Order: sequence, then C-alpha cells, then structure tokens
Amino acid sequence: MKALIIGATGATGKDLVNILLQDPDYTKVVIFVRRPSGLTHPKLLEILTDFDKLEEVSAHIKGDVHFSCLGTTLKAAGSKDKQRHIDYEIPLKFAEIAKRQGVSSIVLVSVYGASTASKIFYSNIKGKLEEDITGLAFNQYLIFRPGYLLRKNTDRLGERVMVGVLNALNSLGLFRKFRPLPTSILAEKLTKAPKVLTTGKHVIALDKIFGF
Repeated sequence: MKALIIGATGATGKDLVNILLQDPDYTKVVIFVRRPSGLTHPKLLEILTDFDKLEEVSAHIKGDVHFSCLGTTLKAAGSKDKQRHIDYEIPLKFAEIAKRQGVSSIVLVSVYGASTASKIFYSNIKGKLEEDITGLAFNQYLIFRPGYLLRKNTDRLGERVMVGVLNALNSLGLFRKFRPLPTSILAEKLTKAPKVLTTGKHVIALDKIFGF
C-alpha cells in the first residue's frame, strides 16, 4: 500500500512515519511537509508543500490510504482563525484532493468529544471536519478519537500537568477510560486499522484504542 501523510512532523506523525516505514505492507510512504524533515529511507518520498497552495502538489496526492494527523494548539496557532485553518480547512482541502485523485481510504486523527454540537471550540471544529469528510464518501473512513496524548519530551505545561493528574487517578483505579495514550501506541493502531477494518465508516473512541 502507498500511504500519504499530513502532520508527519508532529508527535503522532513522527511515530506513524517510523512505523509505516518498517511495515512491509506499506511499500511507499509520502509525507507532505513545510520544511525538510531530515529523514531518509528507500520507501520515503518527501514533498515540500505550501499548505495554502495544495493544488500545486495535487499530482503527488495519489495512493491507497491517507493519514490525516495535522493539528495544532490555540497557543501555537495564535488565534482561533489560524487554528481553524490548520485543523479544519487544510485537512479538508487535502482530503478533497485525495478523493478526487482516487485515494480510497482515509484515517483521521480527531479528538475525544469531537462534535459540531460542542461548545468547546477545538472539539467543534474537529467535529465539523469529521462530518465534512464523511460527505466525501471515501470507501473506507476511519476516525480515531484519542484523549490526552503522551508526547515524548513535551514542552506543553498544561499537558504535563493533566497527564500527571490522570496517571495519579488511574493508579487509584479511577478514570481508567481516560488514561493517557502514548503517541507511539496511537501510531501503531493507525497503521493497523486500514488493514483489519472493513470498508465504510468506523469510529474508534479513546476507550477502544488501547484494545484495538
């Protein structure tokens, strides 16, 4: 299978790329990045991309499965408009091109609680992205909704605090459903999903990801 990835330089994306490159079922891994990643591998193709001009790289958006891992925080984006652009507009545009170019499967990294009815801005835009990709009618549409992710060497103070709190509660047998998920484990599940799930739409919620 030929895999296409956006968000390849994020925490989950990096783990995903490494796992895909080692998986014999994936014969080609194409990553779309703003700057050179520094990675080299016989199976890897890196496409330098202006994400505001995705049509310019549309000829490369051809393959079997598209992994959509692009995302940011409000702090990093600087405004809600910019976060919406990164977390909703760019992934949707890429998915539209992928569908047009014959890609049959898409794996979306969303978020726990994603819903257009949510009052939480981030959950709302992720819910809208899920719905709008549904409208594209991919043959296989796999949505992962993780909770708090354990990123290697994270510099996000709020994330470190919340993960610490959840780990402490988990050790007492509380909120096991919400235990933090290492990005490496999430990446393993993302890699596996297109190979074992049937066609159609599947939602893998945070309490199902560990056992998937």
